[in-house]
Amino acid sequence: MKNCLILVDIQNDYFTGGRMALVGMEEAASRAQSLLKRFRAANLPVIHVQHVAARPDATFFLPENQGAEIHPLVTPLPGEPVLVKHFPNSFRHTPLLETLKEQGTYDLTICGAMSHMCIDATTRAAFDFGFNCTVAEDACATRDLVFKGKPVKAAEVHAAFMAALSVPYAQIAQTRDLVERLG
Repeated sequence: MKNCLILVDIQNDYFTGGRMALVGMEEAASRAQSLLKRFRAANLPVIHVQHVAARPDATFFLPENQGAEIHPLVTPLPGEPVLVKHFPNSFRHTPLLETLKEQGTYDLTICGAMSHMCIDATTRAAFDFGFNCTVAEDACATRDLVFKGKPVKAAEVHAAFMAALSVPYAQIAQTRDLVERLG
């Protein structure tokens, strides 16, 4: 079966200096770049997902703004689909499902940002559509949150969401292991 890499929201606003900088985004994007290079070398399909804010009160990923652009570490090549989304779930109101069906893809490798938002929503939706999902957890990033007035560190947020996805939604893997498996 053909494996497809889905890079979710690896965009400038999530990097240092952006409007919503995430903890560890540079490292996660570097690992995503390794996966991208390996998928390209193996001639496997790649899909880039780009969030463009549609809400009037949005503060990042604003339309026609440099912050919404895909980061140079994972710049799409000509012919690689870039699907624009306006919701956390990459399948909602996008042609992602149709694109994957046309490719005959059933196995997905997912990475990007944010672990607790778009990675979670996209992975759960993919599972519900019958795809076999693998999340490259170290190629994902998130941010610190606050719950009931108490801070929750990004590492804890990330770990909680990866743990929740691990049964039954996805296999959780390290980038180096995925790169090795692809040869």
